[in-house]
Formats: sequence, structure tokens, C-alpha cells
Amino acid sequence: MACERNEEALMFHRITTAMTCTAVCLSIFFLTAVVRAGEIDLVLQITVDQLRGDFPLRFRERFGEGGFRYLMDNGVVYVDAHFRHANTFTAVGHATLSTGGYSAQHGFPGNEWYDQSSGQRIYCVADYRYPIIGRSSEEYGGASPRRLTSSTIGDELVLATAGKSRVFSVSVKDRGAIIPGGHRGKAYWYDKKTGEFITSRYYYDDYPAWVKKWNAAKHADRYRDQSWRLLHDRATYVYGHLDGRSWEKSFKDLGRTFPHPLDNSNPEDFYSGLRFTPMGDALTLDFVKTLVKQEGLGQGEQPDFLAVSFSATDYIGHVFGPNSLEYEDNILRLDTTLAGLFAFIDQTVGLERTLIVLSSDHGIDEIPEYKQSLGFDAGRHDVDSWLMHLDMALQRHYQSDKNFIVGLWNPSIYLNLETVQGLDLDIEAVEQTLRELILNTTGIAWAVTRTELLRGEIANTPIMHMLQRAFHPRRSGNVLIVQEPFWFLHPQASGYAAMHGSPYSYDTYVPIMFSGPGIGPRYVSRKVAPADIAPSIAAYLGIKPPSGSVGDVLSEVLEHERSLGQGSSATMPAHGKPTDHRGTPY
Repeated sequence: MACERNEEALMFHRITTAMTCTAVCLSIFFLTAVVRAGEIDLVLQITVDQLRGDFPLRFRERFGEGGFRYLMDNGVVYVDAHFRHANTFTAVGHATLSTGGYSAQHGFPGNEWYDQSSGQRIYCVADYRYPIIGRSSEEYGGASPRRLTSSTIGDELVLATAGKSRVFSVSVKDRGAIIPGGHRGKAYWYDKKTGEFITSRYYYDDYPAWVKKWNAAKHADRYRDQSWRLLHDRATYVYGHLDGRSWEKSFKDLGRTFPHPLDNSNPEDFYSGLRFTPMGDALTLDFVKTLVKQEGLGQGEQPDFLAVSFSATDYIGHVFGPNSLEYEDNILRLDTTLAGLFAFIDQTVGLERTLIVLSSDHGIDEIPEYKQSLGFDAGRHDVDSWLMHLDMALQRHYQSDKNFIVGLWNPSIYLNLETVQGLDLDIEAVEQTLRELILNTTGIAWAVTRTELLRGEIANTPIMHMLQRAFHPRRSGNVLIVQEPFWFLHPQASGYAAMHGSPYSYDTYVPIMFSGPGIGPRYVSRKVAPADIAPSIAAYLGIKPPSGSVGDVLSEVLEHERSLGQGSSATMPAHGKPTDHRGTPY
């Protein structure tokens, strides 16, 4: 009996303690929400495509004062932020950053997927109903966010202010602009054929006058007859001696060594090539500055939302690899681009009235041939040959000459349902057979079937849980796969030097930085996820999170009153290396 009374007392203590903690947290939340309503004029969400989380920390002492260092010296920096899904691709990452959800919530199992009902490849933001303004539908198609199945944080801000807040999104990539722009925003992206920024009829019937004027000025043409040269002396670069490695690639006439000539006799190759240089980000910044001025962002009675995705880092990483002289120089140039953006926002809106959030949509692995040279077990999957081999194995197993496999869209392999149904086969059995064949492939680590994922019959392992978050019940394929570490897996086996898309830390590791009114400087070492960003912005603004949000609120963004010496936070000492609350470098 005494034992039972002690257990009851302990339970009562736990319940009351939890209720007290909840009340305190709610008090902080509502107090913060009320304060924020009068303090913020602009939310600036920056996504640096393919910026792995270690690079800002490694280059901190080489940055100037106004770019990355502004956020790192004045805001909350999360040094152990990882995506929790396996499909680390651009569309998926941007959707998670904007919604706080995963594939089942935001609708994107990848940049593209296969639609069994129509028998067509689906690109995430393609929409023929909304042609690109001023462009041929046959050549350009159309675009919209209609396949995004969750609201975004920008959408929620517009709803919370009855349309008084406005949302704009800009990127070199269409998906990098359309997804963060959500359903209620306006999105612009770069036209690689003309060097202009374009949009679709989902957003406007015609371009605003200021966009026409900006495009008519041909800003991209100022880079003709120029070269991408190193920003600093070669001797100051970590990778200064690795220029032009044999496994690096080139885009058109850019070449593999510095200086990289930008001009090209073919106009489309010239405009397209700028994406693979820091000049792509410079053009994005130029357009963003004009947008902020002409649209009067941050000047209304309710806060506006601006999403900017800088894409050059991704293009450069794919061609030259992350451990390259080009990638290193680009990061340093990106720092100056960010400094220019922050200085402009300070002049037009005021940094003291701006919430800034910076992260990335995914990380990146090194070039597999480079990893091989260091003694790692790395390689490239020849996807076309491999799928043909799997298809022939299924034909032999089921004694049929019908095609069983439609294709691979990472991380899904899709079966031909017409073949399965025509032979009166059990789909679950075919999936199991395909899975076993896949697991016998060199360079493949994991495989799980659609049926197993739908039933929740998966191993209790971190990677399987990440595959579950990568799964969409209607849009994903019949078997989801994960390659071995350091193995390149993409339908274009030799199209790129380096690739992402796996659940391994080099692909999931990204920076998360918050800066704004009430957010004090601190470095936080506890593990967090980019899915936490959208609900944290919502809590900061005092609005509800996006409909698909499953992330957690980052308490450090709200609990700015707490001493920097408590919890898992850390300060940045004079020597520039982050320390925990005991002052020990980690």
C-alpha cells in the first residue's frame, strides 16, 4: 500500500510539474506573440541551395562583418541541424522548410515522380493550366504550386492578417521560388534562356511595369566579356592547390579551372551558364532589391514575407563538388551577397524590424571518384543498366516478356501496374521479389516496399524512419531504396560530379540561423530539424503553423530572456570556436 501511495504521489508530482511547465511556456508564447505583432515589418527567409551545415562554421573567421557573421554574431545558430527525411532533394527540402511537414504532409516525394493513373512523369511545380507570361506554352509549359498539399508559413501570415501581409518569393530555380511562395504569394524565377526573371499566369495576367523595366535592362548582359576570378589570393584558399581535378566537370565553355570565362557565342549557353557561377546569386539579389523597393515590402501596417533562395551554390557543387576551389570561392562571394542584402534591408525596412531565418534545402556529398582516391568504398550507379537488369530478372522470375519496371525517381522505383494486373499477380509479392533483387545489388544498403510502408511494417531504425517520412501514399513508388554511403545515385549517372539525395549526414546536415528583435546571440548544440523552422516562425509571429506542420517550436527563438549560460546553448568566445556552457570547445 505504501508503495502504491508513493507511486500516486510521484505521478501527481509529474502531472503538476508538467502543467506548471506548460503554463509557463504558454505564457512566454502569448507574451512573445503580443510583442512581435508591433515589432516586425518583414520576415526574410533565406534558403541557400546545397549549403551543408559545416561550411558557415568552418569559414566563419574568413567572412566579413555583414553577411553570415551578422547572423552568427547577433542571432541563434543551431550547429546540429539535420533533415529527418531520406529524400534530400530541392523540392522536398524547400517544402519542409516552408511547411514544417514531410512528404505525406506537403505532397512532394521528390523533385519529380511517376503518376500511375496518367502514365506520365510529374515535375513538382509543372502546371500547363498556367503558362509562363510572355513565353510559348509549347516550349516553356506552365507552373504553379497546386501540387503543394500544405499551406506554407507565408500563406498562414496572409490568412492571419486578412490579406494585409504580402508574400514574395525569388529564386533562380522555379521550384525554389514557387514552393516557398506558397498558394498566396507571388513567385519569380530566372529564365536560363534569356537572363530575365519570369512568372506564370497563376500569379499575374501580365508582368508588373517594374518587372518589365528590369528585364528590359538586360542585367545579365553585364557579365559578357567577363570571367569568374578568385575573390582573394589563391594562397589563402584551403582548396587552392586542387583546381581542375580530373573528376570535376564543366558547363559548356566555363572550363574546370580559374579563371572561368562567362561569355559564350551561344546566348542561351551564356545565360544558362551564369547559374553555375556566383553571378547567378548576384542577379537574384539585384532583382530582389528592385522588388523590395517597387512593392514597398515592409512598409505596410502588417508584416510582409520575403523568401529568397540563392541557387548558385547548388549548381557549383554539382559540377565541381563541395571540396573544390570553386565551391570555396563561391561561399566567400555568397557572404558578400548576403552582406549586400542585409545592408539593403537595413536601409529600406530596418534590420531591427526584420526577422531573418537562414537555412538550406539539403547538403551534399563529395565526388565519388574523389572519395575513392581517399580509400573510401564509393561508386556510381548506372541506373539505366541496373533497371534493365532488374526488369529482366523479374521477367525470368514470372516467365513473361512484359516490362515490369517503369523507372526510378529517387528514392522510388515504380512497377508497371498494367503488367502486374495483366498477369494476375499479387502486387505485394512482386514488390517483395523486387526488393530482394535490389538488395543483392552492390552499392545498395536498404529497400522497403510500398505495402510495408503503408502498413507501418518497417524496422525500428533511423534510416527506415527517414524513408517513412520520404513516403507519399499516392505519389511514391513501389520500392523505396537507399544507396550505400558515398554512392552516387541519380538517373543521370554521369551528368553531375557530385550528388545529394540520401539520408546520410552529409546530405541532411544544414545550417539554421535566426536573427531578429528579442533573439539574443547564442550557439545551440542540441539536435534540431529544418521542419522546426516554420512552426517557430509561426510561434514568433503569434499565428498558427502551416496545415502540414509536424515540427517542434525552437524554444531558443522565443525564450530570449533566458540566460545564455543555461540549457544546451553556447556562446561564441573571442577565438571564434563555439563552446558549450562549460566553455569547452566542441
